[in-house]
Amino acid sequence: MAETLSSLQDLKGATASSVPDAPVHLQKLDKYGRAYATGKRKDAVARVWIKPGSGKISVNDRPLDVYFARPVLRMILQQPLVIAQRLGQYDLVITVAGGGLSGQAGAVRHGLAKALTYYEPELRPALKREGFLTRDSRVVERKKYGKKKARRSFQFSKR
Repeated sequence: MAETLSSLQDLKGATASSVPDAPVHLQKLDKYGRAYATGKRKDAVARVWIKPGSGKISVNDRPLDVYFARPVLRMILQQPLVIAQRLGQYDLVITVAGGGLSGQAGAVRHGLAKALTYYEPELRPALKREGFLTRDSRVVERKKYGKKKARRSFQFSKR
């Protein structure tokens, strides 16, 4: 470390160069030229590999429109590509496990946004502004003893 500041006079005399800079985000690629990221939502975990290509998307070795049959789920999944204006420019290989289809689509969206920032670090501000890099931490609340569900009580009767 450069120097330790112990008084206000030291702080006044300190130069701007001693202040640490913002972190620089670098491109993270594997030996095959792909970016990898993990996305999570509810109980679902998605592993996403991204590389330049013609826009082929496979989820668990199946085409996107077969695995995610509902258009809403496909729309959720492709939101980071639409925001980054990279639709059809990358090939995606995705493996997803756990949870239901909605949670899996959210996990893939999270993983895809992270993988895009690893491949193109300059996309990070746009994706962060839309909230795609933040893991949605909401999970199902556990059932408590003495209750019918997490909060629902049994019906009360006076007599």
